[in-house]
Parts: sequence; C-alpha cells; structure tokens
Amino acid sequence: MDLPTFNRLLAIGFEKGVSDIHFQVGYPPLFRARSQLIRSKLESLTSEDTASIVNFILESQKRKPPENFKELDTSYSVPKVGRFRVSIFRQSFNFGIVMRAIPLKIRAVGELNLPPVLEEIANSQRGLILVTGPTGAGKSTTVAAMIKHMNDTRYANILTIEDPIEFQFPPGNSCIFQREVGVDTDSYSTAIRAAMRMDPDIMMVGELRDHETIDACMKAAETGHLVLSTMHTNNSVSTISRILSYFPAEAQELIQQRLADILVALVSLRLLVNKTGDGVVPAVEIMRKSPSIEACIREMGRLNEIPKVMEKSSDQKMQTFDQHLLELYKKGLVSLDEAVEASSSSDLQRNLMVTN
Repeated sequence: MDLPTFNRLLAIGFEKGVSDIHFQVGYPPLFRARSQLIRSKLESLTSEDTASIVNFILESQKRKPPENFKELDTSYSVPKVGRFRVSIFRQSFNFGIVMRAIPLKIRAVGELNLPPVLEEIANSQRGLILVTGPTGAGKSTTVAAMIKHMNDTRYANILTIEDPIEFQFPPGNSCIFQREVGVDTDSYSTAIRAAMRMDPDIMMVGELRDHETIDACMKAAETGHLVLSTMHTNNSVSTISRILSYFPAEAQELIQQRLADILVALVSLRLLVNKTGDGVVPAVEIMRKSPSIEACIREMGRLNEIPKVMEKSSDQKMQTFDQHLLELYKKGLVSLDEAVEASSSSDLQRNLMVTN
C-alpha cells in the first residue's frame, strides 16, 4: 500500500463517519460503523502492507520507536481531514494497526446529545471528575466537549497530559498546554508531578491506568486543582471499586476518605444504536457530590447503596443508566430491545413494558 492510497482510505473513513479503521494481515481494511465491522472492497493486506502503514505513521511523527517494540500508541493526521489515535501492535510476527477517528471539530455538549448538567459539572473549581465507559463509548469526545466549554467560558490555565494527544484545542479564553506521553514526558505520573510547577488551574489526564497516576491525580485535586480523567469501567460503583483495588488493603479505608472529599462527579457512558439504525445516542449515568454520596463512599460496605441514592437525587441532576434508558425510550430515540439489552437491571424491562 502506498501513502496516497492509505490517506485516501482514511479520508473515506471520515466521510462515512466510521469510528475505527482496522488493518490486519489476511483481511481487507475494516471499518467500524454503528458498532459493526464492515469489510472494505480492497484486497486483503499483506505483511508488507501493514509494515508500510507503520512506517507512514512513525515517519509522520518524526518518532523513533523503541527497538523491537511489541505495542505502541501514537497519532496520525491527514491534512484538512482529521486526526487518528493509533494503536500499533505485533501479532503472529506481523503488524496490526487500529486507528480511532478524531474529528477536527470539537463538538459541544449539546451537539453530542449529552445531558446539559455536564457543562455545570465542568464549571467546578476544584476536585476530581471521572468519565468512564468501555472502549468506544465516547469518553474522549465527552471530555473534549467539557474542556471546550471551559475554554469558551473560563480564563484558566489548562494542561492536558495524553497518550497520545487526541483532540487539538484551538485558542480560546483559556491558555491550553497539551503534552504527550512518550514525546513530551516519560509518564503520566511524572507529568502530573511536573505540572505542579506550571501553575495549572485545570488538568486533564488521559487515563487512570495505575496506582501512581491515580495517587498523583488525587493529590492534585487535594491541592485545589480541577482534574479530569477517564477509566475503562462500567458505572460509578465499579469505578470506585477499581480505584480502591489499585491500593493495598490496609490503605483502602484512607483512599475512601480521600475520594469522598475530592470526587466532584462520575459520568459513565454507553453508546446505543438509535431507533432509525443510522447513528448512535449516548446513555449516561451521572453521580455527583452530595452528603449522601459522600457518606456511601466514606463508609465501608456502603458503595452498593450509591445507585439508590442516584435514583432519588434527580433534583441534583443525578441519574442511573436505567433512568436515562427509560427517558431515551420514551423520547423515541432508542428501541425497546436496544434499551433492554443495554440495561444492567432486570427491573428495566418491566418498567419499559408499563410505559407501553
């Protein structure tokens, strides 16, 4: 595969609105659209094809990869088309590449059909905000929309630490520095420690992956900064449980106290196919700081009470997944089958049937 063909293929992916493009030896290029993998009409790729694609990507970054690397995260841009987050990996002695499409335009919260309360959450002055969900649920897009809101409405120093840099933020009211792990800094935790000398008001850390990064983010939130990050977890309870699991058992009670103090909001996402089948719509669980939520986090054995607190806290603009799924179904945005399949509760189908 030559470079013009490669770039043209990526441009077609953007035109078709795909979320990911896969390159694997023995298969034609594959597009992911509306959660389904679709084969392109090109011939199956050879090992030479995927090796060429890796060279195109690395040469564009002017980046020398580690010798004999097994996997590498980076980015790639097609001028006037868009950017891609790239995962390069070895499999069966060949290269595989998965490229996540990142549009040039950063869309606002409303344009993404996200709850308006996310802008209110983004107005927070300090603490920790986490956006969670499985791969492809829209975490990065949601965080970018919240930073766009901050950039449009606040005069702040915003620092992002990413692996790799995804959305590129244009100048706005705020000053935004974007640092890439592996290019501008060695690790998330190193960059967070260095950030304390960079006078940040707001920090966005691409992902909480390990004990060191989590602890560094918590310390930044405790010292008066607003910190945003993401995790690959399904809901609020599983997110808090995952954070605790990174720490030894004897330290977990203290971590619960710290989280209760600093956690501003947990926003959990799932993408559903819409009723017409030609797009997706986000289902969103929202947990926000309140005395009841703080008590559930702080006291051992009470995490499982959090969903019930959220159900009863609509006046504070909290909602569970099931509450939002029911709302999406009533508005005609998703089908009954899609809502039931996305739910983690056996009660939802009964509630949905009552509304029919």
